[in-house]
Amino acid sequence: QVQLVESGGGVVQAGGSMRLSCAASGRPITRNTMGWFRQAPGKEREFVAAVSRGGLRTYHADSVKGRFTISGHNALNTVYLQMNILKPEDTAVYYCAAGLPDTELAGAPLSGTDFGSWGKGTQVTVSS
Repeated sequence: QVQLVESGGGVVQAGGSMRLSCAASGRPITRNTMGWFRQAPGKEREFVAAVSRGGLRTYHADSVKGRFTISGHNALNTVYLQMNILKPEDTAVYYCAAGLPDTELAGAPLSGTDFGSWGKGTQVTVSS
């Protein structure tokens, strides 16, 4: 099973940028669909973005499309989430996740149930 550790969270002003990292160990990220989710206080967990195994395809939720970009660095076995033009409503705990063996990215949002391994999360706070 893959182990995931997120980093890069913190406090940023609205309009600013931040990059989250997800360091994976125990399994190459190229063998799994990898994703980012977020959960704000009092709200359900929300899909943010995913990258296919091998990194050929990505998908971003409508709420972040054009502002956030998911990518992977295979040699470092790390997945990134570049977040630009941040808004207060982006404030949440962000989680990295590795897909189940049969999870494929097919041009649509994925569910949390498509992922089997999760990091502990990193807090992102956007101040207005």
